[in-house]
Amino acid sequence: MNRSANPPVLRAAVALTAGAAMTLTACSSGGGAAGTAGTDIATVSRAGVRDGGTLRWATDELPRTLNAYQADADADTLTIAGATLPAMYRLDGHGSPRADSDFLASADVAQSPRQVVTYHLNPKAKWSDGQAVGAADFVAQWKALNGKNSAFWTARNAGYDRISDVRQGKDAQQVDVTFASPYADWKSLFSPLYPKSVTSDADTFNDGVRTKLPVVAGPFAVEAVDTKKGTVTLDRNKAWWGEPAKLDRIVLTAVPVDKRPAALAAGTLDLAEIDPGAVTAVSRTRGLAVRKAPDAAYAQLAINGSTGPLADERIRHAVARAIDRKAIATAVLKPLGLPDEALGNHLVLPSQDGYRDNSSALGTNDVQQAQALLADAGWTRSNAKTGDQAAGGPGRTAASGAVTVVEPAAAVSKAGKQLTMRFVLPADSPTLDDVGTRIASMLSAIGIRTEITKVAGDSYFQDHIASGDFDLALYSWPGTAYPATDDTPIFAKPVPAPDGSLTVAQNYTRVGTDQIDQLLDRAGGELDTSAARDLTSKADARIWAAAGSIPLYQRPGLVALRTTVANAGAFGFQTPDYQNLGFRK
Repeated sequence: MNRSANPPVLRAAVALTAGAAMTLTACSSGGGAAGTAGTDIATVSRAGVRDGGTLRWATDELPRTLNAYQADADADTLTIAGATLPAMYRLDGHGSPRADSDFLASADVAQSPRQVVTYHLNPKAKWSDGQAVGAADFVAQWKALNGKNSAFWTARNAGYDRISDVRQGKDAQQVDVTFASPYADWKSLFSPLYPKSVTSDADTFNDGVRTKLPVVAGPFAVEAVDTKKGTVTLDRNKAWWGEPAKLDRIVLTAVPVDKRPAALAAGTLDLAEIDPGAVTAVSRTRGLAVRKAPDAAYAQLAINGSTGPLADERIRHAVARAIDRKAIATAVLKPLGLPDEALGNHLVLPSQDGYRDNSSALGTNDVQQAQALLADAGWTRSNAKTGDQAAGGPGRTAASGAVTVVEPAAAVSKAGKQLTMRFVLPADSPTLDDVGTRIASMLSAIGIRTEITKVAGDSYFQDHIASGDFDLALYSWPGTAYPATDDTPIFAKPVPAPDGSLTVAQNYTRVGTDQIDQLLDRAGGELDTSAARDLTSKADARIWAAAGSIPLYQRPGLVALRTTVANAGAFGFQTPDYQNLGFRK
């Protein structure tokens, strides 16, 4: 499940296994209207949910911090923040921000002479220590996150660095936020909001809330973090002024993905994301059900354009044009009963307003065109037997140690060197095995040799993706309600560092252009929603044309739950109503 409201930090690229982000929609093309919301939730009216009980919820691992604005925050950090802290805006099923009336009565926006957002807070909103949620909390968070004080270890400053002033308005429930330059994604800010006791002191911000949140303002409070048991316990917040939580507590429990079906069957878990291979067995287990929907994240083929043959845009285009994205989407999603259209946008997913399929900027799957692009770049077929030339299709596969080599029937070469791609995949994923093998086979049809290497554990991103040690790779990005802000580091043009290396932010493909940067920057400062969407769409078309990242499909979101669980499942972009989670009467 994608459990976060408004992901506020550097977005984490993830391998395409279960346990990362979750859920989204049905594909549409053309215009800007949102498609099917794509959530699959066990919806029950609040009156139909019994009071009390403990919801045991599987997670990947204990969060390394409870501070959502630090670099090592993860999805579980955001889950805890969503249940325990204020958010001015939360997301609906279409990924659109909606004011949370428990905290925000309304917000007004003035655009001249400067953009000023006036927040009118719910006068009932208070912290668990009895203090009102107010302007002092906004001021302290702005100063901690605006990047001017290096004592605060923040992951990003986007948005907060555009604010020139934050102050109390005409009364204690009014907060005026003034921007130095227009900021379209202002609704992403102050969600979550931490108390000033956390954000006014660097030591507390950096280390003091890694394993505890003494002061909260949400339907739940952090009761305990138990590193030995691998659990985080959230208890009903007795100081909460809104509708009280139905559950007594939520226990987030670290359980490996492959152990979750057995734990669900044994009754030690109530809710868990699962792998596609576990769907059939879980569905057949009495008392369990599987909720499934396209994920609020997408799978992509990353093409490293920094060095070697792939630095030539023609080679990147040839690789991209050789891949049948529709066939891959069908292979992954159709067996699960999910929409199997290939994804046509890097920045906006199909359930969101403003979705457009911009893949025509790259072109469609076309083997002959791909071969022509290789030939234009000087890569021609070697002297092969007539039979091999005619075969043309999938090449031979052979394993050599940790490397699986897919040999084309008729290779292309240049200056006596065969065109070879190093394809790096995370280990232990049947889905990736299949997708990677399919892609290698498609590349063999145009004469490219592929060496597939599987890498275990955390070293996949640290030692290969982030360092650029790959030609091709598979990983996914979560969707976002704020693409101009959140996607800029992913697609920004790398810049040379003084030591000769490249500063890439999160653009691990090392492919970018000035035009992409300019369009995203303009979108981020455009307060007219329609104009901002148009700029975002133009930026996406340029990203397709650069051929560094090739979207394949939306990840399958698969959530197993006890049939008695209410108001949980595959949420997509939608923020859960934590106070309504529980068990059926």
